[in-house]
Amino acid sequence: MRVLYPLAVRYHRAAKRLEWMTSRTPYAGTRQVNDLPIRIKRHKSLLLRQLGETEMWMQHNKVTNLRLACAQVDGLVIRPGETFSFNKVVGNATRRKGYVKGMRLSNGQAKPGIGGGICQLANLLHWMVLHSPLTVTQRSTHSFDPFPDNGRVLPWGVGCSIVYNYVDLQFRNDTDQAFQLRVDVGDRYLEGEIRAEADSAESYRVFAKEERFLRVGADYFRRNEIWRTVIDRRTGTPVRDELIRENVALVKYLPVDVPVLDVLL
Repeated sequence: MRVLYPLAVRYHRAAKRLEWMTSRTPYAGTRQVNDLPIRIKRHKSLLLRQLGETEMWMQHNKVTNLRLACAQVDGLVIRPGETFSFNKVVGNATRRKGYVKGMRLSNGQAKPGIGGGICQLANLLHWMVLHSPLTVTQRSTHSFDPFPDNGRVLPWGVGCSIVYNYVDLQFRNDTDQAFQLRVDVGDRYLEGEIRAEADSAESYRVFAKEERFLRVGADYFRRNEIWRTVIDRRTGTPVRDELIRENVALVKYLPVDVPVLDVLL
């Protein structure tokens, strides 16, 4: 299987390039310096976290990679009908572009790789988009849960997996107004905003339900559901609940101090 993996990557990359060449999807590609007037959502995530036994040098290198990726995304405007593609905007994170080895999650392992860590930017964007009228059209998650919850702020299961160019985060603007992405690397945090031409009639609350750990034989799995409540901003009344995703992932650590349900095969 490991011998076939590089061939599979080349195949998927070629197929995605062909799709991009033949697609009629209007992709967002215009950036502007001036902010759109209305802030829809703001969020920030800690840059340096101790994740299991991971060496911290990869965390520090990640900051370099995030600065390069943010420079491609910051100021991007998504006009009505346009789609944002993380891979098209950020491009391939290569050594030639200045990217260094950071932590990458691949094939069930956390290991060094060029461009590692830029999925934190995709995670930030996805979380903000869930609090906006933008529509997520492509998003993949990791098939395994690599680390215990050490200082976790967001619900488990809202992150993204990014592999250039065929594992992507994409979202579409189905509204009649433009939106803008602002992202930056601060002293301690990766910071982001979604801005718009006009205020939204709705606000959003995103949360996890049915969180549990399952033991199947010698393996542990984590499961939950990600939901979103849509709220009328004028009255504060919940309008509807939306199931965003059901998550199931192989756990790569021993769950402690949490209930575990044994599943009999």
